[in-house]
Amino acid sequence: MNRREALKSVVLMMGGTMVGANVILTGCAPEKQIEGLDFSEEELAYMDEIGEAIIPETDTPGAKAAGIGGFMAMMVKDTYTEEQQKTFINGLNSLKADFKAETGKAFMDASVEERTAFLNQLNKAAMKQAGEGNNAPNYILMIKDLTLLGYFTSEVGATQALRYIETPGRYDPCIEYKKGDKAWAI
Repeated sequence: MNRREALKSVVLMMGGTMVGANVILTGCAPEKQIEGLDFSEEELAYMDEIGEAIIPETDTPGAKAAGIGGFMAMMVKDTYTEEQQKTFINGLNSLKADFKAETGKAFMDASVEERTAFLNQLNKAAMKQAGEGNNAPNYILMIKDLTLLGYFTSEVGATQALRYIETPGRYDPCIEYKKGDKAWAI
C-alpha cells in the first residue's frame, strides 16, 4: 500500500472530516491556491516543534522524527484551498504571537510542557467553538489533524508506534487484545 492509499483509508475512517479530505479522496488539486507558497527551513522546524508538542517522543519516536513539518507543508501547499491556506498560515503566525504575549518567550525557546499547555488551551477553545456549531476551520484543529495523519501514516508512526505487518496474512476477525497493546496500522 502506498502513502496515497493509506491517506485515503485514514480519511475514510475519519468520515472525511479532515480539512483537504476532498483532494485526497478525489485526487484533484483545489482550483485556487496561494501562488508561490513555500515554507522556509525555519518554518518547517517551527511546525516540527508544534507537532512534537502534540505527539512527543516517549518510548517511540515523536512527530519530529516523522518529519511532520515537511508533511504539513506539503499537505497545505498541495491540498488546501486558498482560504484554508490563509487560515493555516495566519494561524501559525497567531500561535507564535499569542504564545509570546502569554508566556513572554518565543515558542521555540519554551519547554515542551509550556508548549503543550498552550496548545491544549487552544484545542479546548477550538473544540468549544466546534461544539457550539461554528464550522469555520480552526487552525489548531488543522494542525492537529495534519500531525496525527502525517505521523500515523509515516514509516516511523506505522511501524514503531503501531503494530504493523507489511503483508497481512489470512483474515482473523478475533485477535486477542491485552491492555497496553499497540493499535494496528492500516
